[in-house]
Amino acid sequence: MLPLKEDDTYAVLSDQGMADKDERGFYRHDTRYLSRYLWNLPGFSLLVSQTLRPDRLVQHWSLIVGPDQLVGVRRELQIMRGGFSERLELENTSLKPQTVEVALEAAADFADLFEAKGWHKVSRQIQGFEYTAPDGLRVATHLTPNPLPAQEQATGDNAKTYTWKWTLAPKEKAVLTLEGRLESPFEPHTPALPSYENWQKRFPLRMESGRSQRVLEQAITDLRALLFSLPEGLFPAAGIPWYVCPFGRDSLLTAYMMQPWASEVTQGVLAYLAKYQGTEVNAFLDETPGKIIHEMRLGELSRSGKVPFARYYGTVDATPLFVVLLHRYWKDSGDLALVQTLRPHWEAALTWMTDYADPDQDGFLEYAPNTDRGHVVQSWKDSHDSQSHQDGSLAQGAIAVCEVQGYAYMAYRAAAELYQALSLSSQAGAWEARAETLKAQFHQQFWLPELQTYAAGLDGAKKPMAILTSNPGHLLWSGIVPGEVAPQLVQTLFSEALYSGWGVRTLGAGEVRYNPLSYHNGSVWPHDNALFIGGLVRYGFYQEALRAAENLFRLAMTQHDWRLPELVGGYPRQEGEPPVPYPASCRPQAWDAAAVVYMLRLIQEIDRKHPVRGLLELHKVRV
Repeated sequence: MLPLKEDDTYAVLSDQGMADKDERGFYRHDTRYLSRYLWNLPGFSLLVSQTLRPDRLVQHWSLIVGPDQLVGVRRELQIMRGGFSERLELENTSLKPQTVEVALEAAADFADLFEAKGWHKVSRQIQGFEYTAPDGLRVATHLTPNPLPAQEQATGDNAKTYTWKWTLAPKEKAVLTLEGRLESPFEPHTPALPSYENWQKRFPLRMESGRSQRVLEQAITDLRALLFSLPEGLFPAAGIPWYVCPFGRDSLLTAYMMQPWASEVTQGVLAYLAKYQGTEVNAFLDETPGKIIHEMRLGELSRSGKVPFARYYGTVDATPLFVVLLHRYWKDSGDLALVQTLRPHWEAALTWMTDYADPDQDGFLEYAPNTDRGHVVQSWKDSHDSQSHQDGSLAQGAIAVCEVQGYAYMAYRAAAELYQALSLSSQAGAWEARAETLKAQFHQQFWLPELQTYAAGLDGAKKPMAILTSNPGHLLWSGIVPGEVAPQLVQTLFSEALYSGWGVRTLGAGEVRYNPLSYHNGSVWPHDNALFIGGLVRYGFYQEALRAAENLFRLAMTQHDWRLPELVGGYPRQEGEPPVPYPASCRPQAWDAAAVVYMLRLIQEIDRKHPVRGLLELHKVRV
C-alpha cells in the first residue's frame, strides 16, 4: 500500500500508484471521492516509483522492445488540500515514429470511510461524479485533463474511461496534465500548513550516525505530512489511511512527544479538544461533562447516526492526558496566559476524573464497556480482547486500567503546579494530596509481588488482571511507581517473557492470550515503548533507556522506508533478521514518528544529567 497525503486530502494507492480495488482511492473528510483511478499503459513496465515526500509520487514507465526503450513515460502525482494534480510526460526515445495510447479509468463511489473498510454498506444514487447525501450535503469529483481526451466514455453511472492517442516522431515529447478537485461541503477558513522546509527547521536536531539521521529526518517529514489544518490551528492526524481526523488520545500523546519543537501544534490540539469538550450526558456518544473526545468524523455514516463517531467520547485516557499536555506545554514555554484561557476546560477535565470517571468513588478512573456500537475497550489497547485475566477469560464490568491511573496521577500533580503558578495555594495543596493518596492506594491494590509488576487493571469486581503486559511502562513514565519497587518492575519489563529484543510486548509470552501477531496481545508498539523509555529516564535507568531507544532506532532501520511502523510482531529478535511485520500496520503513524523526536529529547536529558558513552548508533545528538 502506498499512502500520499497533504492536509485533509489523501490517497491510498497500490504499489503501482493506482486505485483499483479494496480500500484504495482518493479521500477527503472521511469520504472516498475516487474508488478507481487506474492508468492503462499497454506494454509498459514500471521501472521507478518513489515518494520523495509524502505528498508526491514520481514514476518512470517504459515500453521496451529488445534491448532498447522505445517510449518512456514520467508520471508525477501531487496531492494538495482539496485535490491533486497529475503530469505525464511521454517521450519517444527511439529512432522511429511511435504510436502511444494512454487510458485512464476513474470511478467515484463516495463511500463513507467505514464502508471502504468493509464494515457497512450503503446504496446511493450517484449522478456522474456527484452525490447528495440524505442530509442535503453535496460532494463532487472534478477531473480536468489537458489536452482533452480523444475519447471519453461512460462505463456506468459513476465511472468513466478517458483515452488519449499520440504518434510521436523520434525524440518528440508530449505532455498530459490532469487536475482533480474533491469538492467538499466542509471548507472552513483554516491556517496554511508550514512548508516542509520551515517544518524541518523547527527541529534543530542532528544525529552523528548517518543511519540514525535518516530515521530522524523521515520521522520529522512524516509529522509534517500528517498535519491538517482546522480553524483552531494545526492538528496531527493519527495515521494513514484510517485516522485522518481529530483523535483525542493520539493527538495528545503526539503533541506531548513533539514538545518543545512544535508548540504551535500543541496549541491547536488543546484549543480544538477544549472546544469540543463534553457538556452533557449522552450514552450513545459516551459523552459526559468535562470529557475529552476520542474522535470526530465528517462522513455520511457518522452524520446520519449510523455510527457514533461524528463526535465520539469513548476513551478513558484522553481527559487526564489533556491536563498533562497543557502542563508540559506550560513548563516548556512559560505561557501562563494559555493556562488561564483554558482554565475552565482543565478544571472541567479534573471534575470529570473525580466524578464521572469514578462512579463508585474508590479513587480509580474506570470505563464501562459500550455495547451500543461504540468501543467496548476504551483505553489505548482498544481491541475487544485486550483486557483479560490469567486464565484467558475477558475482564467484565467497569474496568480500571492500570496506565490510566498513572495518567490521573500526572494530571493531579500537574493541576497542583498550575494552581501554584496561579497563586492558588490551597487548591494546589488539595490536588497534590489527592495525587499522593492515589499513588499509595494504587500500589496497594495493583502491585503483584508474585509477578513483580502491576496488574493490567481491575475488573468490575475489583479483581486484578494478574498478567504480564507493557502497560506498567506507562506507569514509570507517569511517576506513580514508588522508587523502591522500580528496579524490580524494570527487570520484569526487560524479562524474556516481555522484551522481544525490539521492544516490550503488549502481552507477555506464555500468557494464555499471547499471540505475537495480535493487535494488542503480544505485538510490539514503538510509541508504547517510547513512553517506557521516558519512564526509564525519569527513574534514572539511563543505560536501559539508551538500550531500548537504540533498539527502536534499529527497528526503523530494518524498514524499507526508514519509518517506525505502528506495530510489529512480538517474535523474539533474531540476529540479522528484521522483525515480523504486522500486516495491517498504519504507516506513517503519528505517535510513532513523534516517538523518534521524543527519544532525542530523552537522550539530551540523559546527557545533561549523566553522560553515558559507548552505545553504537544513538549517542550524541547535536542541536
